[in-house]
This record gives sequence, structure tokens and C-alpha cells, in this order.
Amino acid sequence: MSDQRLHRNMGLDLVRATEAAALAAARWMGLGLAQEAETAASVAMARALANLDFDGQIAVSKAGRLGLLNALPAGQRVGTGRGVAVDVLADVIDGRRLLAQGRPGAVSVAAVTLRGAIWSPSPAVYMEKIVVCREVAPALVPECMRAPAAWTLGLIARAKRKAVRDLVIFVLERPRHADLIAEIRAAGARVMLADDGDIAGAVLAAAPDGPVDALMGAGGAVEGMTAACAVKALGGGMLARIAPQSDDERAAVAEAGLDTRRVLTCNDLVTKGQIFVVVTGITDGLLLKGADFSGDRATTNSLILRSETRTRRTIVAEHLLEPE
Repeated sequence: MSDQRLHRNMGLDLVRATEAAALAAARWMGLGLAQEAETAASVAMARALANLDFDGQIAVSKAGRLGLLNALPAGQRVGTGRGVAVDVLADVIDGRRLLAQGRPGAVSVAAVTLRGAIWSPSPAVYMEKIVVCREVAPALVPECMRAPAAWTLGLIARAKRKAVRDLVIFVLERPRHADLIAEIRAAGARVMLADDGDIAGAVLAAAPDGPVDALMGAGGAVEGMTAACAVKALGGGMLARIAPQSDDERAAVAEAGLDTRRVLTCNDLVTKGQIFVVVTGITDGLLLKGADFSGDRATTNSLILRSETRTRRTIVAEHLLEPE
């Protein structure tokens, strides 16, 4: 219904789900067992979501992608079934490779918005993205997705009143980005390469006081949708388009009628303005501290974003652990 509203404390309820996932995942840090960590974290988040008073449905999911097992597949109902009908996005581990290798920057993420607000990129697996903060957002235009990187970097630099050489651009370190990285460096900007975790990268780029000036490159489509919720909640700007990386993916995208030339904005990806996004650190990173265990207690560090008020809350929580 059009008059339905998300409760202003939805973020404080939702953070319990990412905290549960982060604590479950953090036990697997550095063990090289990414799938086991994913399974444990998704089960923990599913249990927490089941206790929240909303009529939820997982809008898009990584479950099934490249054989990934996850307790929160697309279409699954979550919540008590009472209250507002919502779409839920849950990336229980953004940065699975980082966690498995014991590296910084892995986080657990969940987002909630009104039912029907989330555009589905399925069956696309990959999406090309540009993310900037609210200062740059008005200057971001669709041509940025087609222009040389140097042109876009010049636009960002002018909007931020910086020299191009002072920009820091977040890029996933992948063979597909070799040309993009070379272009950014040739333009004089600095590159922050990451093994994984482009949702956290998008939040860093969209935050008005973050250490990153933009995110560029192709990453997961599901991660892109979750990132769009965070970017919109922060008032930042985002451009995206489907970017198939294999013949099979291109064929599936064509069969589904998705236009790989269409450039989408945050408002195309998330069509309604009521959004909550929560992020909890699993391993220490630029965005958040990771989960820390000490005896029968654990500490988590989380970020809660609310789009309507542009509120950013940082929470440090201490948890009494159940005996094993």
C-alpha cells in the first residue's frame, strides 16, 4: 500500500541480523573456507531476520551464483509476516575472499525498502558501476559510463575542487580492469586496489567524508543493487549498466531482454525513498572494525544508514556469547 511506512527504528532492528552474521562469519577468518563461512553467516542472519516484524522477501541474492550455497535465496520470505511488506537484500559476507584469507575489509550487509522498490538484474551476474559522493552526484551524467576514464576523473575533480592527482579511485583487482587501471593511472589519479568487497567500496566512495573519491569498474550485480541502496541512503550518485563477462551470461541476459547499453541511476535501481542499510564489520577495515572475541564476550562495529533523514549512526555493541 502507498501509505505504508518503515518504522524509524527499523535500522536498529536490522542491525541485529548483520551482527549475528558477522559474529558467525568471523569465526572462520583466515581458515580458507569461504563456503563454510557463507553458510554459517547466512543461517545466523536468516534466524535473526525471522524475528523482525515485517512481511519480508529476499529481492535478489547471490545464492546459486557460481554454486554458492546460502540460506537466503531470492524470493524467500523473511520476518514474522506482520507489518509492512518489504524487499530485503542480504549480503551476509561482502568480501568472502578477504575473510577466507584473513584480510581486512570483510563486512556483513543488509538493506530494507518497501516491496517492489528493487530492480532485478537477474540473470545478469556482473554490473559496471561508478559511485560518487553527494558533492559530485549532480555532475554525474550517463556519458560517464561511455567516456574515457580521464574525462570522468576530470569531472569528479572539478566537482570536488581537487586536482586529478589528489583523487583516490577504488577498483577491484581483476584482469578485466587492467585497461581501466592503466587509464586511471595515466590520468594521474591514484588507485586503491581491493581483492574483494565492492559494497564496502561503494559506501567509502559515497560517504561525504570518506577516503575514496569514486568507485569504478565491474563487480557483482547483486552487490551493485545492495550498494545502490547504501548510495541512495547517503545521497550519493551511482551509474550502472549490465556487463556480462561470459558468452553464457551474455546469452542469458539477451534472452531476458535486458539492455546492456542502458545506463541506470540510483533511482532506477531503487525506486522508492524509504531505505535502511546496515553494515557490520567482520574483519578490520577502512569502513568498520571487525568482530572481536574475548572470553564469553564479543564486540561488533556497525553502520546504520536511513535514507529519509540521511542519518548515519555508528554502533559499537558488546555481546554475551552463548556457551558452545
